[in-house]
Amino acid sequence: MEYENYTFNDFILLGLFSSSKTSLTFFSVIFFIFIMAITENALMILLIHRDSRLHTPMYFLLSHLSFMDILHISNIVPKMIADFLSGSRTISFAGCAFQIFLSLTLLGGECLLLAAMSYDRYVAICHPLCYPVLMRDNFSRLLAAGSWLVGILNSIVHTAFVLHFPFCHSRAIDHFFCEVPAMLKLSCIDTTHYEQGVYVSGIIFLMVPFSMISISYVQILLTVFQMHSSGARQKSFSTCLFHMVVVIMYYGPVIFTYMRPRSYHTPGQDKFLAIFYTILTPKLNPIIYSFRNKDVLRALKNIVQSNILNKK
Repeated sequence: MEYENYTFNDFILLGLFSSSKTSLTFFSVIFFIFIMAITENALMILLIHRDSRLHTPMYFLLSHLSFMDILHISNIVPKMIADFLSGSRTISFAGCAFQIFLSLTLLGGECLLLAAMSYDRYVAICHPLCYPVLMRDNFSRLLAAGSWLVGILNSIVHTAFVLHFPFCHSRAIDHFFCEVPAMLKLSCIDTTHYEQGVYVSGIIFLMVPFSMISISYVQILLTVFQMHSSGARQKSFSTCLFHMVVVIMYYGPVIFTYMRPRSYHTPGQDKFLAIFYTILTPKLNPIIYSFRNKDVLRALKNIVQSNILNKK
């Protein structure tokens, strides 16, 4: 394969696609998911912004989740699309650095934000009378800002470390974007100490939030099972179940990717796992967390009706 504008400082993304018909079908599916994810998340942000009934801590946190999902999938898929259409798979050093920085920022930030959202649901269901006090607007803003800030600080540290390593072997990254485990394989020095740092970050950003989410939903389920109304109990149980499925789909692959030693990684496995937290969950989050909610559907209906009336 030829890489026309390749320089020594560039990297080569081997990607997901080849020239086969199967790859064309897979590319079409990825492109469709990308368009739908952007549309769903942008619509979610618009609904929360325009409908005053959605100006609550829960939906405020959801709007940040949607924004993170837009940035996350946009950080990766457009480059995949451009490479597939142009046939060029090179990425500059600066472009690779930006992908690593933004990816790590959003991975860390979303892990913390999902924990904050689970706390919000725990308080709302298990301690409804205390909800206005425990989840004040200022506190929800603090949770969202903290998720972003801590994610950014963690990303700066890891991005600087990864790009500081010398890459004296092949500069071909066997992945569809610049991700830390794939980059470490190109380094020609021992990265054991850095990998230990990644493991510590994994405990802070993955294991601790995931444990908090699990505990929150166990408490929520215990409260749900005590409800007298079978309809409310079934609805709440269904909602919790869907939420946990999405959480596991996100945390599971990330934990498996970032908390394993480098020697246990295989390119095919890493690509498969990355699809879940970079492409699939940004598409599923708005559906699971929002569009199954009556308040959101009512807000969507009101906007559609208002636009029809304005046209008349």
